[in-house]
Amino acid sequence: MICASIEDFAGSLPRTGAVLGLDLGTKTIGVAVSDLRRQVASPLRTIRREKFTLDAAELLKIVAEREIGGLILGLPMNMDGSEGPRCQSTRAFARNLEKLTALPIGFWDERLSTVAAERAMLEADLSRKKRAERIDNVAAGFILQGALDRMSYLGH
Repeated sequence: MICASIEDFAGSLPRTGAVLGLDLGTKTIGVAVSDLRRQVASPLRTIRREKFTLDAAELLKIVAEREIGGLILGLPMNMDGSEGPRCQSTRAFARNLEKLTALPIGFWDERLSTVAAERAMLEADLSRKKRAERIDNVAAGFILQGALDRMSYLGH
């Protein structure tokens, strides 16, 4: 079920259980997971994209292993707030994923999440190689944390 707003998403979640955050890139999918109380997002891993069926199978395996209650997809809005081709492909991914799972699927504006992730890793003094390996799942963590913070503010 694709939720129109973060409020709808929060209302669709089970009382407890982790949420998965996704940063969909053209070559990789960054994956982050929340704790069961949905307070803290942690980078989990990066999936190398192949084709949708394989990518979805890998995500649904994580969902099953971790008893995930919902999915947040980063929505790559343009800086002026408009939606471009990358938003359209993210929404298409969500529509295809919706056919494979009954979990609620929500979106979170991911503007500047990769910039924030890069800055955090620079401050942690990670090498360029390590930053390249981790940027996607760290960005997914920023996306998920933003959504978790908003849901907490809403009282969910």
